Amino acid sequence: MSLRLVSWFLLLFFLNVFKHEVPAAESVLSASKTLVWGPGLEANVVLPARFFYIQAVDSSGKNLTTSPGEKTFEVKIVSPVEQFTRIWIQVLDRKDGSFLVRYRMYATYTDLHIHILLKSKHAAKSPFILKGPVYHEGCHCPQPSGAVWEAHMHCPQSFPQIDRDLSLFTSVDPDRNAQEIPQRFGQRQSLCHYTIKDNKVYVKTFGEHVGFRIFMDAILLSLTRKVRLPDFEFFVNLGDWPLEKRKPTEKIHPIFSWCGSNNTRDIIMPTYDLTESVLETMGRVSLDMMSVQANTGPQWPEKNATAFWRGRDSRQERLELVKLSRAHPDFIDAAFTNFFFFKHDESLYGPLVKHVSFFDFFKYKYQINIDGTVAAYRLPYLLAGDSVVFKQDSGYYEHFYNELQPWEHYIPIKADLGDLLEKIQWARDHDEEAKKIALAGQQFARSNLMGDSIFCYYYQLFKAYAKLQVTEPKVRKGMELVEQPADDLFPCHCHRTMVKDEL
Repeated sequence: MSLRLVSWFLLLFFLNVFKHEVPAAESVLSASKTLVWGPGLEANVVLPARFFYIQAVDSSGKNLTTSPGEKTFEVKIVSPVEQFTRIWIQVLDRKDGSFLVRYRMYATYTDLHIHILLKSKHAAKSPFILKGPVYHEGCHCPQPSGAVWEAHMHCPQSFPQIDRDLSLFTSVDPDRNAQEIPQRFGQRQSLCHYTIKDNKVYVKTFGEHVGFRIFMDAILLSLTRKVRLPDFEFFVNLGDWPLEKRKPTEKIHPIFSWCGSNNTRDIIMPTYDLTESVLETMGRVSLDMMSVQANTGPQWPEKNATAFWRGRDSRQERLELVKLSRAHPDFIDAAFTNFFFFKHDESLYGPLVKHVSFFDFFKYKYQINIDGTVAAYRLPYLLAGDSVVFKQDSGYYEHFYNELQPWEHYIPIKADLGDLLEKIQWARDHDEEAKKIALAGQQFARSNLMGDSIFCYYYQLFKAYAKLQVTEPKVRKGMELVEQPADDLFPCHCHRTMVKDEL
């Protein structure tokens, strides 16, 4: 059993043992009994934004289940050998008695001391000491051993979706793919041909619309700063739709995509949206898997018992949803913020409405997740809130969909939305069961879709794929080196000696 699973079992044990409804206003918090855990307390877990958790506990040893106040805990991160630290810290109140602390480092430090204070008293085992060097995101210092890096990251033994996707390929021939894939897809599709060689990233693009390569470049560069990747060569589809439509019995080509479907054979990665939100947490994105957890709206009883949706007209079923909303406004609040694919008939679909902050979605108990051009990439964030998700039956999927269970993590609805009203009524009639599903979906997102999980997924996918290669990956003609971004202001000095890792 992986360390990640062990840690989550321990967490669930603590939460179940101490799970009592403790009104925050009536409880006296205990600094010594406070629970603190998470990867951000470990020096070797290098993430763009590191994070850990605090669980408020009262003097009798019971976990709080409502917020004791967003300013309850004070967190300071200092270096014993430097007067100032370039670290941005945020303490996010999850409104359930727990807090998510995230911090982004802009320099590397010899050691770090994390002080967690409750009314000026050290909480739990504070101060937590991270023995360095403690590297920041921009530091180029890859761990030579992939196995050691996976152990540090507490990566799971495997990801079922990776096993499913790669089971279609007994071997991969980079020489053959380098010839055949551009001939087959390069004229009509937007592709990137990547080679990772000696932990450097090389790329050649095909097609007109290749702007989305920035997301793939970014995750590859980030990974190669953290761990030595095996040498491998692969093609990334930059478009929305998965490409490989041949049957498994035919000669299929390995194409990496951000979305899969039941009718295609692409190898699925975490979406560019989720990937960027991990890389740019506490950066240029405001919607990410951490910020959602602090913006889940009112408590469950105060939420509006209406199904909510906003978006654009990228699928016929979305048109039907808005028409259904206009016919049943007491059940559904759905409206378009933009028209692009279809003609806007205001008599059918009503006027366009202003964009709503994603965090305001969670004023509603019921969230509708319906496909756009492909899978709706908002699902991770919807699950991370504390509303229950109504997920449309779909042939499209992201890298984690097959691990979700209907009626456990979400309420399923038919592809044509024919049972949506019936399911909303069921949720209204079974409020406690709906709340339980919402919390299970939330726990799934917290356990499986945070930044450490995303990095583990990419690494294990690339490692497993590299093992299938039967010819040597090469830096092909026309490829260019993707340079690591300069980090001149606060350079780090890597203590590691780079050697080839036996992968």
